[in-house]
Amino acid sequence: SAQTSTDSGGATKARHKLGNQVIRKGFMNITNLGIMKGGGRDYWFVLTSESLSWFKDEEEREKKYMLMLDNLKLKDIEQGFMSRRHLFALYNLENRNVYKDHKELQLGVESQDELDSWKASFLRAGVYPEKASDSANSEDSGGCNDITTSMDPQLERQVETIRNLVDSYMKIVTKTTTDLVPKVVMHLMINNTKQFIMGDLLAHLYASGDQNAMMEESVEEAHKREEMLRMYHACKEALKIIGDVSMATVSTPMPPPVRDDWLAPNADNSSLSRGPPSPGVQRGRGAAPPSARVPPPVPTGGRPAPAVPSRPTPAPPGRQPGLPPPLIPSRGPGGAAPSAGGGMAGMQQRVQTAAVNAAAQAAVSSATNELYSAFGFGKK
Repeated sequence: SAQTSTDSGGATKARHKLGNQVIRKGFMNITNLGIMKGGGRDYWFVLTSESLSWFKDEEEREKKYMLMLDNLKLKDIEQGFMSRRHLFALYNLENRNVYKDHKELQLGVESQDELDSWKASFLRAGVYPEKASDSANSEDSGGCNDITTSMDPQLERQVETIRNLVDSYMKIVTKTTTDLVPKVVMHLMINNTKQFIMGDLLAHLYASGDQNAMMEESVEEAHKREEMLRMYHACKEALKIIGDVSMATVSTPMPPPVRDDWLAPNADNSSLSRGPPSPGVQRGRGAAPPSARVPPPVPTGGRPAPAVPSRPTPAPPGRQPGLPPPLIPSRGPGGAAPSAGGGMAGMQQRVQTAAVNAAAQAAVSSATNELYSAFGFGKK
């Protein structure tokens, strides 16, 4: 008996725990109370399987009221002309006051979805709609007692849980089917196309038209092929000309440059205007004795001194204008003047270099003309 009482006590505690579980929380508006009594504003409602409580806000610190759900029913209320809220009411089957002096508690929500959700939550808590109770009463009054309606809230909660599980499973199945159907369709299309290409495509091509016409080259491709061949032959001819010129050209090193930094910019004009100095004058100036006599004084008579006879300076030999000045011979490293044979060798090298440059320029010009004529461009 002690074990039986313990088991029954545990079952009662478990049932009590199950009965007090929270079903839904959210904001609703109490519409049938006056503004002075606290109505017409939103409250935070907490629905459990045994009671309905509302608080000032979602922090749930200040509880306004707690309403037990025993003998309560739910009914719809028509929406007012200027009201945008969806309304429903809770009333007592025994015609008692539900909240203070009010026979019913009218609640409002913002949308139809919230209304349906709150109705389902109240159904899970054991508060049934008015239509269900009226139909049950009419069947009882008619004598049809075979069909009975379950009034056990726990059974209703189990049914609701099973319904939620079935809905969740159906959503998973729907999502999986939606994900797999396009992949299966694509797989079938690719496999059928692959089989058609491997088995029947060649026979369809042979039977569709002339086989020679299918393998015939188009006009655009023929024109493109001719352009590529002409470009190839032109490049080949140009490379042959450049190779011949390179094989026939003999390059020699250039002679070292002549140093002319000792020439001043105006050295030619100054040397021509002054002329070479007289050796006699230089010698006379350089051999002046240390004990030179003082010249005699100029006479103070009225006759002037006789003029010193002079002759004009001989002009330098004339040359054609525009020619460079003649080079001044210089001595070699050994102190001897350069011979005529070395000058002839340098001249021959310069002539040969000029000829090689002219031949290379002519070859490049010929190759360019060949390329222009091959590609159909005018010579630029």
